[in-house]
Amino acid sequence: MRGRHTESYSMHKRSSSREHIINGFDREDSLGISQGSVPKDIGNPSWKRPLPHVLVATLSSFLFGYHLGVVNDTLESISVDLGFSGSTMAEGLVVSTCLGGALLGSLFSGWISDGLGRRRAFQLCALPMVIGASLSAATSNLEGMLLGRFLVGTGMGLGPPVAALYVSEVSPAFVRGTYGSFTQIATCLGIMLALLIGIPAKNDPNWWRVCFWVSTAPAALLAVLVEFSTESPHWLFKRGRLAQTESELERLVGALHVKSAMSELSKSEKGDEVDAVKLLDLLHGRHFKVVFIGSVLYAFQQLSGINAVFYFSSTVFKSAGVPSDTGNIWVGIVNILGSVVAMILMDRLGRKLLLLGSFLGMASAMGLQVLAASQIFSDSGNLYLSVGGMLLFVLTFSLGAGPVPALLLSEILPSRIRAKAMAICMSVHWVINFFVGLFFLNLLEMLGPQILYTIFATFCLMGVVFVKNNVIETKGKSLQEIEMALTPVD
Repeated sequence: MRGRHTESYSMHKRSSSREHIINGFDREDSLGISQGSVPKDIGNPSWKRPLPHVLVATLSSFLFGYHLGVVNDTLESISVDLGFSGSTMAEGLVVSTCLGGALLGSLFSGWISDGLGRRRAFQLCALPMVIGASLSAATSNLEGMLLGRFLVGTGMGLGPPVAALYVSEVSPAFVRGTYGSFTQIATCLGIMLALLIGIPAKNDPNWWRVCFWVSTAPAALLAVLVEFSTESPHWLFKRGRLAQTESELERLVGALHVKSAMSELSKSEKGDEVDAVKLLDLLHGRHFKVVFIGSVLYAFQQLSGINAVFYFSSTVFKSAGVPSDTGNIWVGIVNILGSVVAMILMDRLGRKLLLLGSFLGMASAMGLQVLAASQIFSDSGNLYLSVGGMLLFVLTFSLGAGPVPALLLSEILPSRIRAKAMAICMSVHWVINFFVGLFFLNLLEMLGPQILYTIFATFCLMGVVFVKNNVIETKGKSLQEIEMALTPVD
């Protein structure tokens, strides 16, 4: 009884303290005091202050990409060394076990980042990646490899949603789109590094172990560097740590902007209770619409066929007489170039326009794949169409459908539910990712490439319609402005 009374008292004290600050900001706004003490036209805060913290957070996205690509060129030598060569089931398990761990990690990411904070969530993301990669690198049997891949997968599932949240919460509105694109670029760089490091595996049967050992270094670096990074001011404010919130805001935006930033936080946090969000709150009521938008965006991202295109790229390049490792590197280069262009355009053209252009471009690229599969042109013409369509698909994906959903979700989801709702949306991503990978080859055999690629193109066009009718533009708006515009008042 006494423990419960003490907990209730501390919660009441924290809520009262926060309400006092919020009401203080409201009174200052209504009396014009804030305008008297802080110049009205002080401009934007420096983009340089949050940059180091954003770069540390993107290490989790880099690791995500690296572990997506690490078995691409090494799976054959892994299967020979561990004694399951020729078993497609075992090879599939090496890939899908990681996806299963990612689903588990993403499901709990919201509760972990809300309960422990964004920084501790990053460290919990790094821990299983170090342990899992070490276990995979040192194992002598399939079971050890699967356990290692599962542990790595939990870190992969936890890292990306927390990174998207953190970057959006520490970035000023005028560069939030640009910084949000860093996570996609880091993912692409991780995939590229994995492909490059994996090249010697074709000639050295034990090189695959080096590929896994390499990944432990950035994971350990993430765990160390995040200790020196700022905590999310949004999370601190929700926990009632007001003095620490102001201190961290000063590190991120400078002393001149702290007062206005605290005022912005107070507008959206008013009336929120710490840890009051339940799963049912996300599935109905006033928050359902934004959770639905986020989940459907991730569904269309995966149903566009992006993973199927990546899976089939080696076969396409081999048909064109291009070595598969060279072809995969070209796919990686196109992916990075598109992500860099998206970073430049994100805060200029806006999120919605990039999404619309991306889904339209992917539908057109799938149309080229359908033409190539129809065999109405010469063999060389069909190969050019197939390779060109695949590269165009990757390019247009990286311009919008790749980087925008995570950034957009971290912007449109209200602060009270942001972490947990992001976990639900990312889980939709992993479930569909798993089933597309599981059934793609069977569907390709049953339906043929023309029908299957037509289905993918149809999903892309459905994505265009959905974005046009449901997604709002968030460019240049503060998270608080977006929240007040989207969330109806009870």
